[in-house]
Amino acid sequence: MKEKAIIRVFIADDHAIVREGLKQILADTKDIIVAGEAENGHDAIKRFRAAKCHVMLLDISLPDRSGIDVLKQIKKDKPELAVLMLSMHREDQYAIRSLKAGAAGYLTKQSAPRELVTAIRQVAEGLKYISAALAQELANTVGEDHETALHETLSDREYQTLVLIASGKTVGAIAEELKLSAKTVSEYRARLLLKMKLKNSAELTHYAIRNQLVD
Repeated sequence: MKEKAIIRVFIADDHAIVREGLKQILADTKDIIVAGEAENGHDAIKRFRAAKCHVMLLDISLPDRSGIDVLKQIKKDKPELAVLMLSMHREDQYAIRSLKAGAAGYLTKQSAPRELVTAIRQVAEGLKYISAALAQELANTVGEDHETALHETLSDREYQTLVLIASGKTVGAIAEELKLSAKTVSEYRARLLLKMKLKNSAELTHYAIRNQLVD
């Protein structure tokens, strides 16, 4: 990547206004161009190959599948591609999970445009990008001797469901946000409660607050 003057970026986000905003930010740079885009996980996996991109900006909440699931598939197809995860959620909810799955970095959508450009350039050079706040959190966990937390045993969709339930959203609201059926969300809820040995949503919410998974 170092010998290339232009960084080709692919954007995968289901909100057209977000994609347009990202393209507008990157249009002001001389060394970064948008080579392709997709509004769901299926199209992202299908189209990124033709885009011949160096960096993918990948929304963690896509309508057809979890962004982390898409990340895992893309890294399997093209391990060298730098994937920068974008999310509305604060870093400590999904960042570590994303990095473990192979992401080169993690940014919240509230990040300043300058930070986005810096992150793209950094991951394009083969480096990782995390914010100073997340770096401090990771540093605080180094050397800690603790058992695997129950929420770390969940699948990506189960974890996403946990965070949304603990945030006060109903099954119906979660189904609408994730573009899933209420029945599917209920199944995720039942599975995560079983895995975490919790009885109901109240216990789940208490667990999430205690472990700082929600604000």
